[in-house]
Amino acid sequence: MKISLLRAGLAATFVLSATAVSAASVPQSFTATYHVLQGGEPMGEAKLTLNPVGNGQFEYTDKVTGTSGLAAAFGASTSEVSHFTWAGQVPQAVSYKYAFASSFKPKNRELVVQGNTVQMDDNGKHHSYPMQPGMVERNTLPLALGVALRDGAKSATFGVGGRQSVEMQTFKVAASEKVSVPAGSFDAVRVDRTDQERDFNAWYVPAKYPVPVKISQKDGGNLTLELVSYSQP
Repeated sequence: MKISLLRAGLAATFVLSATAVSAASVPQSFTATYHVLQGGEPMGEAKLTLNPVGNGQFEYTDKVTGTSGLAAAFGASTSEVSHFTWAGQVPQAVSYKYAFASSFKPKNRELVVQGNTVQMDDNGKHHSYPMQPGMVERNTLPLALGVALRDGAKSATFGVGGRQSVEMQTFKVAASEKVSVPAGSFDAVRVDRTDQERDFNAWYVPAKYPVPVKISQKDGGNLTLELVSYSQP
């Protein structure tokens, strides 16, 4: 989560202090919805979905629609669609497509893994760089972190596929805190990004959900996502 508007980051080689889990124990299918706030004011709605699509692959989507303020005025919406395979507990990237639609300035980005190479097209600018085993991208990063926390990790380092290279990102459990969101009140763990000063925080309830119940990021727009509902088939 990424989660879409939050720019939580992109690719992942995965290091954690927890035991490995089998593929059967990782998430297979769910839907989660969020309220999106900017500066504490309602801005939009987000919907995450995970579903198997055959041949061992899964599709993970994050769609955000502006419902208030400038986001609504400009008809802003984002769509992120990831295809991945579970490599242990890591959603290893196969492809990723990002589209920002608006009457002002639309943007598009696409990442495709071809063999041992990542092909990235960023608004018509092409880059390629070596792929790392276990690499994730920014859309699936919060899901990978949620699975790690569920299995006891107190910290995790991911290699995230960016625009021009794989970027290592490190996260750690910083505190246990109570958090209230539309989906309810929870005893959550707060996870902070520690490799850079980015003011990124995510609150997870690992035993209940593989995705955050809340995300806050000041860098890039002072945005917050709060969980409204979560369901499984």
